[in-house]
Amino acid sequence: MTARILIIDDVPSNTRLLEGKLAAEYYQTATAHTGFDCLRLARSWKPDLILLDVMMPEMDGYECCRLLKDAPETLHIPVVMVTALGEPSDRLRGLEVGADDFLTKPVEYDTLLARVRGLVRFKRLLDEWRARGETARALGLAEPAQIPSIVGARALVVDDWDSGAEFVHAILSREGIVPVRARNEAEAVALCAKRVFDLVVLSLGMMSDDPLRLASRLRAADATHEVPLLLIAEQTQRTRLLRGFDLGANDWLLRPVDENELRARARNQIRQKFYHDRLRADVGHALEMALTDPLTGLYNQRYLLRHLRGLLSGAPGGDIAVLMVDVDNFKSVNDTFGHPEGDRVLKTIAEALRAKTRVFDSIARYGGDEFVAVLPGTNASDAAAAAERLRSEIEVTTRRTISVGVACSRGRWLEAEALLSEADAALYRAKRSGRNRVEVAPT
Repeated sequence: MTARILIIDDVPSNTRLLEGKLAAEYYQTATAHTGFDCLRLARSWKPDLILLDVMMPEMDGYECCRLLKDAPETLHIPVVMVTALGEPSDRLRGLEVGADDFLTKPVEYDTLLARVRGLVRFKRLLDEWRARGETARALGLAEPAQIPSIVGARALVVDDWDSGAEFVHAILSREGIVPVRARNEAEAVALCAKRVFDLVVLSLGMMSDDPLRLASRLRAADATHEVPLLLIAEQTQRTRLLRGFDLGANDWLLRPVDENELRARARNQIRQKFYHDRLRADVGHALEMALTDPLTGLYNQRYLLRHLRGLLSGAPGGDIAVLMVDVDNFKSVNDTFGHPEGDRVLKTIAEALRAKTRVFDSIARYGGDEFVAVLPGTNASDAAAAAERLRSEIEVTTRRTISVGVACSRGRWLEAEALLSEADAALYRAKRSGRNRVEVAPT
């Protein structure tokens, strides 16, 4: 997997060393020596990852990272802070300004490459959702994403060591996160099947089960493959940590666990998930808006045509019926009572159509005061009977009348437009014959 990596360090020998290591893994790299250059290149070059030194003149790495995470165009770019400072307070400060990880010099290159692979995977996935979300917002179909509070987020803590699990449980609770404990793989899988979690904290020191096997299962399962996975390991388990990242882990901590660092890492991972969830929800909302009529909540003409084409091509020789419905004298409603009353009538008709059709039938607002119902597996006589029931029911419940044109494929090879045209012609015969009636297209 190639990616663009921006290296920021005021010592040229350090940038050359990192550049050489990453280039050997076929990553594209760019280098700079100040925080101002970092901000400029992050906007113009659009890297997939930034390796950022802490100790720099004019603007240190902490301030640079804060500015990156405050800007909408760069907040999604992962930042790994690299420094000679090794105190827990230094790591915590980096995490508090939004850094995704904090590596201490001299850098262990196996650890660095594992982090790069994991963060780049996440960034690429996020880029895809961001692009779709931006398109939706440009079309006015979604609002800008805002990250909700993490209070009330759910975390699954998997550890068979009581003291370790209780320690993590207490820290997460103080952050407003709701933790649930599993003592082994079976309990963890069962809990994930019943509940939605925003974070999984997994101990690599478990004795009862292989935690890496559980990590693999969580990443493979539909319900948990996008839930952040935070590993906790002993100092001697570096090799297992690297394997965990290969399996898709998002972050890690070494024992003895620093309370503030755990809180910061958990908070960052949950916020990233919420941001991802919101982007995905925006896309889903945009798709729904693109396929439904905003007034009635029924499908729109675009969806209807695609759906009908699929039915006709997928069931050649079968019966597929179409009902074309028109509200009688609808123009007079708008002219006499105004468009708000006309909208109310359309919504009432839509509700009646939805209530009186089968679950697997599809109803769409075709345009203006016309509706279409698609009835799979229905022959002409049954479709005519269904149309008559709809006509009678709507007249009784809404005090409005409708005219209905019915057409059936009758096993013919037809285009969707041709079948709709037959139903439309039958509808106009119903209107010319006095309205408030059903007409069936001739064989």
